[in-house]
Amino acid sequence: MGGVEKQRSIIDFTLSSLLRRKGKNAALLTVYALVVFFLASVMFFTQAIRKEAAALLASAPELVVQRTVAGRHDLIPLGYIEKIRGIRGISAVRGRLWGYYYDPLFLANYTLVVPEAFPWGTGTIVIGQAVARRTMTVEGSVMPFHTYSGKPVNLTVVNIMPATTELVAADLILLSADDFRMLFGVPPGLATDLVVEVANPAEVPTIARKIGALLPDTRPISRDEILRTYEAVFDWRSGILLTLLSGALLAFVIFAWDKATGLSAEERKEIGILKAVGWDTGDVLLMKFWEGTAISLSAFLAGVILAYLHVFIAAAPFFEPVIKGWSVLYPQFRLTPALDFSSLAVLFFLTVVPYTVATIVPAWRAATVDPDAVMRG
Repeated sequence: MGGVEKQRSIIDFTLSSLLRRKGKNAALLTVYALVVFFLASVMFFTQAIRKEAAALLASAPELVVQRTVAGRHDLIPLGYIEKIRGIRGISAVRGRLWGYYYDPLFLANYTLVVPEAFPWGTGTIVIGQAVARRTMTVEGSVMPFHTYSGKPVNLTVVNIMPATTELVAADLILLSADDFRMLFGVPPGLATDLVVEVANPAEVPTIARKIGALLPDTRPISRDEILRTYEAVFDWRSGILLTLLSGALLAFVIFAWDKATGLSAEERKEIGILKAVGWDTGDVLLMKFWEGTAISLSAFLAGVILAYLHVFIAAAPFFEPVIKGWSVLYPQFRLTPALDFSSLAVLFFLTVVPYTVATIVPAWRAATVDPDAVMRG
């Protein structure tokens, strides 16, 4: 029990010592927490949006077949459907029509897609929430377009997609196949790409190779390849943020090391007094350990909590343009919390442990000096 009481006494003294130097410690704690906040925000946002992408792509087709001409994506003949359908293991093949339309009036790119079923008919469109916000459009409004030949065309908005679809449908416009072909000049018998459904997902790589051999001018793309591309993009963008933050992180390391290793005259005098009244070197080191732990752990917890609120409550306003991309039509959505405790552990050991250890070294030097010399110095 004596050991427990001793620990309590040391901790009480440590807390009172921190409060006596509250100005210095508050400044250090604020900078420390901000660094943890920025690093944790990047980590939380990247992990959450990667999880969202994986969940969305889970319903994507197992295989997409594109035609390439001179190394670029080109329209694919619908006649390829019968050739692909003859491959064993394929359950269905269909053509897709989709493309991008630039609106010079609102300086935005829209994604135009022809769904499998579009019951509203020609002359009508269904738009995403971000398109409606950007163009200030409501149901029943008319949106102007220009065809590939420059002819103006008006299409009526018959529906606006719900907010729950915004993550995937922010810039989306659904329309009929006839209107799509009229806008982009796509003749009948051609499609943007082909969607292939495979009975056994384990056979996707084999079927992709067979399609490539059967139709050498095509490029089969599996769902796993698309997911890996998204992950690479998010990793790259989060890497940009971390690179930008590396300067601030380095400045903090220098600042924290200076504060931790450079004991003030008041602190050295305090250690000398403690040694004079009977504290041994181990007690002094334990006090400095608890002091470093209190500051670093408080900063870590504050930074992580603020990062959680920033990403999952406030939708990461500081980072979303970099992570989401350059489009002017940003989706508005709440990310589902996705916490990787191994990453949190790495962040903990990179931020808490070094500072805590750094506080012990100068204390050990001061504690091993004669108390009279310390107090006189």
